[in-house]
Amino acid sequence: MTDVADDDDRLRLNLFTMNAVEHVSVGSWRLPGDQSHRYSDREYWTDVARTAERGGFDAVFFADVRGIYDVYGDDRETAIEKAVQTPSNDPAYLIPAMAEVTDDLGFAVTKSTSYNHPYQLAREFSTLDHLTDGRVAFNVVTSYLESAAANLGYDDRLDHDERYDRADEFMDVLYALWEDSWEDDAVVQNKEAATFSDPEKVHGIDHEGEHFDVPGPHSAEPSPQRTPVLYQAGSSDRGREFAAEHAEAVFVSQPSEDAVVDYMADLRERAAAHGRDPDDLAFFPGIVPIVGETEEIAAAKHDAYRDAIDTEGVLALMSGFVDMDLSELDPNQELEHIETEAIQGVVNAFTSNDDRDWTVREVAEFAGLGTTSPVVVGTPEQVADVFEYWFREVGVDGFNVKEVARPDSLRDFVDLVVPELGERGLLADPEGETLRESTFGRRGLPDGHPGSR
Repeated sequence: MTDVADDDDRLRLNLFTMNAVEHVSVGSWRLPGDQSHRYSDREYWTDVARTAERGGFDAVFFADVRGIYDVYGDDRETAIEKAVQTPSNDPAYLIPAMAEVTDDLGFAVTKSTSYNHPYQLAREFSTLDHLTDGRVAFNVVTSYLESAAANLGYDDRLDHDERYDRADEFMDVLYALWEDSWEDDAVVQNKEAATFSDPEKVHGIDHEGEHFDVPGPHSAEPSPQRTPVLYQAGSSDRGREFAAEHAEAVFVSQPSEDAVVDYMADLRERAAAHGRDPDDLAFFPGIVPIVGETEEIAAAKHDAYRDAIDTEGVLALMSGFVDMDLSELDPNQELEHIETEAIQGVVNAFTSNDDRDWTVREVAEFAGLGTTSPVVVGTPEQVADVFEYWFREVGVDGFNVKEVARPDSLRDFVDLVVPELGERGLLADPEGETLRESTFGRRGLPDGHPGSR
């Protein structure tokens, strides 16, 4: 790696993964040598952390889901049989072990505002931020599976816009706890006065709202970042408004270059309307790199990966994503646009593309490797060309790199593509003590952000 790139000209990389047998390449656990079955093994994840840090990744980005995918066929059997994000474990508990074997690597954790309480979640993230010396991010989601609502004691899933209304208030409570409850110098550790913390500098937040009543104060003293780095992936109109108001980094799931450009412009315009600097938003599309020392080797890997795709498992995953039982549709039927209570961005990726119409079969075949993200197959130079083009010409800030074979996809990328990106001056050793400092060059939330003090 080189030190050529400065903070404004440095490609940022996240490993996008999940603490489960499968993430978004359904069937890849069957590949020869694949280690996906070791998802519950601590040493597997510490090895992943070391490899990601060696490759200059900013963070390991953990997806997560509540519930089981039971929309396809109106049952859960397919998801269980095909390991469709099932079984899975909570990713937050991996972080202390992974942080222990790394110095700079960050960790983004997906947590739901629909099925958590902000007072408890604030404490959990403050704890992780303390233990990692400020290397934690919060990927804010609102959850979409009906099975999650049922298992967590709800009569029904909240509708799409109501989930975001709850999320807005949820974030207000978090900001008050993280940013306003404890003053910077509240902890005095004065042994002579027998005073560990000054009560005059620890404040209640007295929040009374539609969804939450939280008097406070926060139970944790200020962590290195106070508020963790904030990720979001809003794609519907309501989701975009939420991302524009709250996100520092946006996970982009758009179907084409033009759609990505339009999406970024729209989010920046919305951010400005919320009184924020549009340049404070960073954009991270997902991407699936399949690399080999030669074109032939890369193509052979791609063929092997495609052969391992479990199309029925993919359809079970996609049925949960779009909230539609795809088993009821003819494989040759075109997927039409719907307004969904689940993940609108996935629907848009296959129905708002002017270049083509997608049949159910084509969706299953394409989505088997990384769902909606583009698959890039080639030599290290060819893969680096794509990364550089999207960074320099399209204007994205970085990528969420998706795996197929685990951990071979990560190792291939680190050993083959990262040196090429370094030679082009696109990578640099991270600077700053916290994840926010190394990713954005700032210690706290930016001015204009609703959580900024």
